[in-house]
Amino acid sequence: MSFNLGLDSTPSARSFSLGLLLSTVALTAIFSAQAAAQDACAGLSPPTLAGVTVAGMSTRTEPETPTLPRHCVVTGRVNDRVGADGKTYAIQFEMRLPENWNGRFLHQMNGGNEGVVIPAFGDRQDAPTSGGILPLRQGFAVLSSDGGHARDNPANASAGLAAGVVFGMDHGARRDYGYGATVALAPLGKALIAAFYGDAPRYSYIVGCSNGGRHVMVAADRIPDLYDGFLAGNPGFELPRSALQHAWDVQAFTAIDPDLRQSITRADATLLSRKITGACDALDGLADGLTTNIKACQQKFSFDALICTPGQTEECLSPTKVAMLKKSFAGPTTRDGKQLYSDWPVDGGVGTGNWRGWKVESTVAPWNNFPIIATQGAASLAYVFSTPPTPVEGKIEPLVEFLKQFDVEKNAAVIDASTAEFPESAMGFMAPPSVDNPTLAALTKLGHKMIIYHGQADPVFSLNSTVRWYETLDKNTSGRASDVARLFAVPGITHCGGGVGLGKFDALAALTDWVEKGRAPETITASREPANREIPGDWSPNRTRPLCPWPRYAAYKGGDPEVATSFECVAP
Repeated sequence: MSFNLGLDSTPSARSFSLGLLLSTVALTAIFSAQAAAQDACAGLSPPTLAGVTVAGMSTRTEPETPTLPRHCVVTGRVNDRVGADGKTYAIQFEMRLPENWNGRFLHQMNGGNEGVVIPAFGDRQDAPTSGGILPLRQGFAVLSSDGGHARDNPANASAGLAAGVVFGMDHGARRDYGYGATVALAPLGKALIAAFYGDAPRYSYIVGCSNGGRHVMVAADRIPDLYDGFLAGNPGFELPRSALQHAWDVQAFTAIDPDLRQSITRADATLLSRKITGACDALDGLADGLTTNIKACQQKFSFDALICTPGQTEECLSPTKVAMLKKSFAGPTTRDGKQLYSDWPVDGGVGTGNWRGWKVESTVAPWNNFPIIATQGAASLAYVFSTPPTPVEGKIEPLVEFLKQFDVEKNAAVIDASTAEFPESAMGFMAPPSVDNPTLAALTKLGHKMIIYHGQADPVFSLNSTVRWYETLDKNTSGRASDVARLFAVPGITHCGGGVGLGKFDALAALTDWVEKGRAPETITASREPANREIPGDWSPNRTRPLCPWPRYAAYKGGDPEVATSFECVAP
């Protein structure tokens, strides 16, 4: 069964939510009334409690993850309600409490449109950003949620492939998706830990990639006191603005071919990657297939080098394709040149990994061979990031058509609009309140820390956007941004993994060392992600490289070209 502790995730109820920590005694009584939860992890039958489901077992083994430790699972619901759209909503959550607890709480944030309670392991199952070992296995108590709406709600069936975002018709669900669920669940997680172990967590962390990375940055602005460490990957911290890029891209690429899937073919994408790598690979002192000196690459590479010369038919692109690629990389702008989101960097990973999947064609079920941009980008822009929302029912074609007809300059204002029914704009509930002028003043005063990592070839959220945010933070703190936050650009990596790069690194350990031991990360060592099948065959299986705090990059200094110690972080 699920439980409801009467939480409300509105800003005005935040003090009430935080007051949940005071209910630890009550929760402890509930747990001990039947049998202590830690006893269940020791092999006793898990208790059945009124309003609470505790799943305890001697060994909890997931089919894909056979090395999980013994742990108990608490599942539940918070803030059950009926929305303005007449549908039922709740924040569903899962918390996994390991028998051998390391004293840490980790709030694992969901990516994408959410709507599903992801397993509370603390990382993807291959754990690429926690050193290959799931945080749950390391002893973290981990919390995850569905963000306040259920993707499989039967009432959403009529929306076809937009079913995952029809929650955008209710402002409360929008708010929970943006920040409300995080505000409500953070104190609950700590209260459950105190009830279960008899002690509060010594340190608390919040982690996530993509939309999860956005959650982390929003939390750093809204509730910096509730976590000691913040780990944001490929963060979509200005997600409504980046959604404008979807319409921008569809309009550019369908100008090449009405069939979006044929506009930039796999061969075109491979050529683009190869040409960028050829121009930029050696700018770090070593030709190793990685675009490490990303700043110099922007000056070195020219899209015009891709244009076919008279009589040339191979290893080149048509002038129209090149022009549209230039338009895409320039990002959405007004007719007088005002940037509405961001421009994009070129990197050798562009065209690889999930780059085409986000730009023109997905090969991921259930939308096999259809543009994922239409299902996620169009639906989110229409339902969640437009005020008022613009329902677009149906499958692929209506969603693509919505993007084709979206006047980016005229309609960009919908992401900043509000109404009586939707009193917060999309940028208001999705972005950090200080998105354009960050200082992290509260975080700094508390002594808390943040690490951000971002794949240089990310096709969803531009590295340039994150860099501008970080450089503005540095300016606002008189060059002291690195005292509280550090940004690591990851060469060749696309969106939260994939691409031609080294996507496995222990950013979580770097963060815990900084928070708990005061050791600020000067480098983070990256290696091959086992799940990545695009790594060139001539790369050593043991290749490592240092990731450097922005704006430095890893330059070759001599020695074995396959090991991180042969490189040093230098200024561009």
